Amino acid sequence: MPTEPLSQKEIEDRLRELPGWSLEGDRIARAYRLANHFAATAMVVHIAQIQDELNHHSDLTLGYNTLSLSVNSHDAGGAVTEKDFELAQRVEGIAAGHGAA
Repeated sequence: MPTEPLSQKEIEDRLRELPGWSLEGDRIARAYRLANHFAATAMVVHIAQIQDELNHHSDLTLGYNTLSLSVNSHDAGGAVTEKDFELAQRVEGIAAGHGAA
């Protein structure tokens, strides 16, 4: 069963609850800065575990000490859905433990 897209207002309201996240085209996105490459890589692995638990996967870009994440829902035609915000909230929940800013 496909997931329903959120309205523009719903997306804007939800983004207010997630500082650092923004709407970039048809995706929600966030960039993090970490202490070094190892810390950024460890966070990628942790995010991969969360994504497998949720069965919902984002695009991740790993730099030396940076990590960028963007996500939308393919089963909603590439729109932003509640599943995207659930993933974003879970990532935010682990970010501080990895020293991400």
